[in-house]
Formats: sequence, structure tokens, C-alpha cells
Amino acid sequence: MSRSGFIPPYLLQQVAEAVSSGLLAEPDLRVACRHTMDLDAGFRAGRSAHRARTQAADPEQAGPEEPTALAWTVHTAGNTQTLPGDPVRDETDESPSGDVTVDEAWDGIRASLDMFREAFGRTSYDDAGARVSATVHYGQDYQNAFWDGTQLVFGDGDGRVFNRFTIAVDILAHELGHAVTEHTAGLVYRDQPGALNESMSDVFGSCLKQRVLGQDATEADWLIGEGLFTDTVRGKALRSMSEPGTAYDDPVLGSDPQPGHMDDYVDTRDDNGGVHINSGIPNRAFHLAATGIGGSSTEGAGKIWYDALLTVGPTTDFAGFAAATVAVAGEHADVVREAWAGVGVVTDDGAGEPADRPDEHTPAEQPSGTREPAGVVEVRRSGGFAGITVTSSVDLDGDDPRVGEVRTLVHRVDITLLEHEAAAWAERPGRPDAFTYVIVWDGHEVAVPEDHATPDLLRLADLILSARDR
Repeated sequence: MSRSGFIPPYLLQQVAEAVSSGLLAEPDLRVACRHTMDLDAGFRAGRSAHRARTQAADPEQAGPEEPTALAWTVHTAGNTQTLPGDPVRDETDESPSGDVTVDEAWDGIRASLDMFREAFGRTSYDDAGARVSATVHYGQDYQNAFWDGTQLVFGDGDGRVFNRFTIAVDILAHELGHAVTEHTAGLVYRDQPGALNESMSDVFGSCLKQRVLGQDATEADWLIGEGLFTDTVRGKALRSMSEPGTAYDDPVLGSDPQPGHMDDYVDTRDDNGGVHINSGIPNRAFHLAATGIGGSSTEGAGKIWYDALLTVGPTTDFAGFAAATVAVAGEHADVVREAWAGVGVVTDDGAGEPADRPDEHTPAEQPSGTREPAGVVEVRRSGGFAGITVTSSVDLDGDDPRVGEVRTLVHRVDITLLEHEAAAWAERPGRPDAFTYVIVWDGHEVAVPEDHATPDLLRLADLILSARDR
């Protein structure tokens, strides 16, 4: 079971930092960002109980009576955190509700389900006709969208940096795409498999956008999340599949960090190994393949990518997926091979043979603050849909009023034990778009996926990261 969100945490954290530094003079915006991140962190604890409760109480969760039917329901949470909320419109109701967010979600889900069935021969995300449940108006100023393993959830945004998360049809297909990946390859959410997981959702999102607009591969703009940013942001979209790294360049959000070639691959422990960053590489490979094949991206490269997804396993890396796409590409095998060679994943003379990785990749931005074990505890939080990284520290020998609680939590968390458990976590990675916490203290450094973070560790992280707001 996984939860995937649309906005990388590094974007939310970047906005919060801009407010704290005075770059943005809107303190309530910082509160909205922190509220969204806190909801993402806390959602995990209630997910299992909610699933059991809603499946018992709501027959919609059990799936349609006819396996071949396409069924979906859009609920509203009424700006609360209650899921699934009150049902507003289902597949039988062709009349608009008058709520633009509800109607955008309804239209986007229908279009996504139609694409999966008509282009890929897939009936709903599980290929068995499961009802799709979606909730809009989730939370207050909630700046994200996600698939939690049972349903889709969309926030309204804050209205200053982010618009509503139903505004772009590719966002809806992206989130439903995570459900499809979960029920097919099950790509683990770390390193290259995790970046492929993110990329597949962008592939599905871009295919749907082009399909809705009646565009072929050469006519498309290849932007993901166009319209999500408000007019105050210097950016055209959240990501660009044709030119990774060019989607935005903003004083608050910073520059789009995505690479488009293996020469610029980002080796980092943050963001589950940079899944939201390095997805730019397979994204560009798909763009090159789609434009090289020509015609409909959905029926051309999209069908190849989908067919390949059905043949690979959870730990497939870029080279493995490249080989899978070439294997199912038929007459387009050479074009697909050249696309992967164009981003440095394979050599020019053979698919499935990874190109030499450079000796040094672009390093992740290192946090400020000391790594010396002289009483300083540092926490770095990364991941989430936006992929923003935030860092802070507390000196246990200082006069900070939080020192007492931090010292107690450090002893209870036991970083040495965490290091021993880290090997097991590699076999059980966290869910898509969840946070990763890196704890640095006394010469130790360990990355903890949010799914494996204890309440003490989450409290420690929250306490230390709150220093950014002081």
C-alpha cells in the first residue's frame, strides 16, 4: 500500500523558508505550508484504520458489481481532513455540480479511465473495474494531491503559490497512474525504481493531456502541472518532460532541479534518492521516443511504456526499464533505443547496457550547520511530491529552550539502532511522495523513511525543524 502526493516536499519547504527569511511577507503562507507537510506526515498513522472503517461503511469501496464497468465517485471533505467525505457526483450523474473543483475531478477521472481502457486495454487501476474514489476540498489551504492506496485526494492550494490541484487534467492522471503502477510493477519508491515510478505517472499524465487536447507528440508542450502555479510564480509548470530543469526559476521556489541526462544524475540520500529529481531523465527519454515515433503519444510510445510496465519488477532500474521498452517496441525498437541513449541510460549500440555513470554526480545541496559530533543534532527532511529539502539543527550544549526535550528524544530514538535497521528499510521502502528524515548526530548519519519513523523520531524532527521559524 502506498501513498503518493503531487507536490514534492522541497517546494513546500522552499516556500516556508522564504517566509521565514522575509522573502515572502505572508506568515500565514508559512503556516499553510507547514500544515500541509504535517498532514502528509500524520496521514500514515490513520490510513489503515480509515481504510477498514470506510470499506465496512461505504459499499463504494468494495468495487463495482460488474468488473468491466467504469465507476467513480467524487466526494468533498468540506475543507476538513475527513475521508472520503460527502459524495457529490458519481459516474451516473452527467450534470455538472456547479462546484468547479468537483467537476474538474469528475471530468479528469472519467478521461483517465477512458484512456486506460481504450488505449491500454485496462479496466480501472486494478484492471478489474475497481471504483475510483476521489475527495476534493481536502484540508485548509492543503497544497498537495495524492493517492493513498485506496483513493485520490486533492487540496485546494493556498491561492498564492498553488492553485487548486484539480486545475490540470494531467495531475489527475498522474495520481491515478501511481495506482496503476502499484497494481502492476510495484516499483519501489527509492532511487532509480522510485524515479521510474514518478516518471510513469508523468507519462500517463502527459498522454492524457495530449489526448484531451487532441494533440500529437510534436504539437504538445510536454509540461506537467501547467496552471498549478499562481501568477505570482515565475514558472510555466511544475516539470517539463522535453526540457527537464526549465519548468520554473523563481525567487521563492528556486530553480527546477531536474536533470535530463545521466551526466547530471543527482546522487543524494534525500527524497528517497532523488525520485522527484531524477525522474527528469526517463521523462525526457519518453519525450524523445514519442516525438521520434510520431503521431499520438498515447498510442505510440505510451503503449510501449505501459506494456513494458507489465513486464518489469519492483527493483527495475533505468537500464532495466530501457531494455523492457525496447523488447516490446516492435518496429519502433531502434527509435526507443536511441531515446534512452539520448539521455545516457544506455550506450549507442545496445539497450539494456547502462552507459558509464560519471565519477561524480551533481551532489544534493548540503545543509548548513555542522556535522561534527560536538553536541549538535541536525535533521534534514526531503521528499514529497515537490521534493524540497529543509534542514535545521539544535546545539545540545546551547541555551535553546528545547534542548532538554531534544536531548531526551535523542536518547530514546537511539541513532545507533537506527543505523542497524536501515539495511532492512532498503527492502521495505516508504510510500511514494512520503518524506525522508536524515538524522545527524555524534558522527552518525542515518536516513529514515517516513513510513518507518517512530513517534519519538517524528517529534524530534518537528522540534528541530521548528528552529527555522524562530
